[in-house]
Amino acid sequence: MSRGIQYTSSPLLASPTPVWRSKFIVAAIALGFAALAGRAAYVQVVGNAFFQRQGEVRFARTLEIAANRGRILDRNGMILASNVVAPSIWAIPEDVDSSDKETLAKLVKVAKLLDMPLAELNKKLDDDDKTFVWIKRQVDEAVAKEITDLNIKGIYQRKEYKRKYPEGEAAAHVVGFANVENNGQEGIELFFDKSLAGRAGSRRVIKDRLGRVVEGVGEVVPPVDGKDIQLSIDSKVQFFAYQKLRDAVLANKAKAGSVVVLDAVTGEVLALANYPSYVPDKRQNLSGGQLRNIALTDVFEPGSTMKPFTIGMALDSGRVKPSTPIQTAPGRIQITGSTISDVHAYGVLTVEEVIQKSSNVGTVKMAMQMQPREMWETFSAAGFGQKPQISFPGAVSGRLRPYKTWRPVEQATMSYGYGLSASLFQMARSYTVFAHDGQVIPASILKTDTPAAGVQVFTPETAGAVRKMLQMAAGPGGTAPKAQTIGYSVGGKSGTAHKQVGKSYASNKYRAWFTGMAPISSPRIVVAVMIDEPSNGVYYGGAVAAPVFSDVVQQTLRTMGVQPDLEFKPQIVAKAVEESF
Repeated sequence: MSRGIQYTSSPLLASPTPVWRSKFIVAAIALGFAALAGRAAYVQVVGNAFFQRQGEVRFARTLEIAANRGRILDRNGMILASNVVAPSIWAIPEDVDSSDKETLAKLVKVAKLLDMPLAELNKKLDDDDKTFVWIKRQVDEAVAKEITDLNIKGIYQRKEYKRKYPEGEAAAHVVGFANVENNGQEGIELFFDKSLAGRAGSRRVIKDRLGRVVEGVGEVVPPVDGKDIQLSIDSKVQFFAYQKLRDAVLANKAKAGSVVVLDAVTGEVLALANYPSYVPDKRQNLSGGQLRNIALTDVFEPGSTMKPFTIGMALDSGRVKPSTPIQTAPGRIQITGSTISDVHAYGVLTVEEVIQKSSNVGTVKMAMQMQPREMWETFSAAGFGQKPQISFPGAVSGRLRPYKTWRPVEQATMSYGYGLSASLFQMARSYTVFAHDGQVIPASILKTDTPAAGVQVFTPETAGAVRKMLQMAAGPGGTAPKAQTIGYSVGGKSGTAHKQVGKSYASNKYRAWFTGMAPISSPRIVVAVMIDEPSNGVYYGGAVAAPVFSDVVQQTLRTMGVQPDLEFKPQIVAKAVEESF
């Protein structure tokens, strides 16, 4: 039937088409092309910058090229802190099909590998941000490889670095630590953070929705790696000092302890240890007490370790000589209504014996011949009441009140270490005045081979005379015979101070100190030890802190290659002689 239809005879085709209609269609098409051309011109020319920015926001990224954080080294080049590769695990939650049984089984393995509960992993994958979430930062490479082998869609890795601390808890309070972003948080890591961190580089890339780099655009700005920092610390001395300190704290059932070892020639810090400590790269459940570097941040009344300074002032002023007799009977003295006592009634003692027996009465009698200003100036020159100038965060100044406010009884008690406060580090540095011919020298945590130039506090003759007294105090008949060591002559002063609790002193809480030097004829090192709250029946500095000093001195001098100056083993008195506060 279709063959019989004559389309040419259709009345619709036979009717003429209006001209305006065809013109309208052509004009509409032309207008459409013009609009498209205009839009193209706007996009490509007028609004080009805007649309490029929008494209970059969606696909272009500036990738940071991390700079390699500098290493921290000891004086011999041993590594105390360095970077190691530690991949981080991240995910695109919307791409992880946790409803799939095979994927769920793999996620259970991931949770186990990352040592996290499965519920915690699922919570991260249910995050509101469906395009990116961190699963765990900085995991071991072996763990990251096992996760890669599981081949879970939506879970990826990013190459990062974390800090490794080979010396662990022994050097923790010196080195400190950096956080997950590799920013220094404590210790040397914090103080030298800018130098260690370097400067990150960058590159512009185009990424797809899975975060994969499709194309690199623009110039690459290379990173500038951080600088290495070489410390004055000797890792062998540091480790041994920490071990002996830890053993002493545990044996004496003490609360804490610190030890500082200084080079008496250069002022370098060879060791600075505290206990309790922590492992820098395993910082879970840490307390503030563990993080605090108490050798620098905590101050105490130094007790009898201050007596050599009082004696030094008396000698330097010509008021007394080492052989000058001092009457200490009946073992106590009244100062404006307050009684100051010795442990024993010694009777007449020479100035040397005042130090040897640690007589409060003898020390006070010499101190009261001086003007408060005279004592204050000497204490200040030795570094008391002033913040140590050392490249380390948290060092405190201690407390030394202006001399104009001193009452007579306060002047008396300051002469033997009460009424002022200092850190263990300040005590160690102050004793360089006796080890360095009357000069107190600056301390440095950075390696230096240049002999330090200090401030003259006493004459070399006075410093030598006090050293002899310190040797007597650390020998038979003195208050700290346990400070003696094999092969080396030593000298030092013990101290035992009641702890201040509130506005009064606790009757059963003490801090035990010992600060000294060796070899005594030509001092090479200064060692200061503090044991906080020993509670195992013995609390005197000569019995608690002096043995740590002995062990540290012997090991340090041998490590430094210092020749022994004694031919025979010194006689060590087993029974501790009681000392005064």
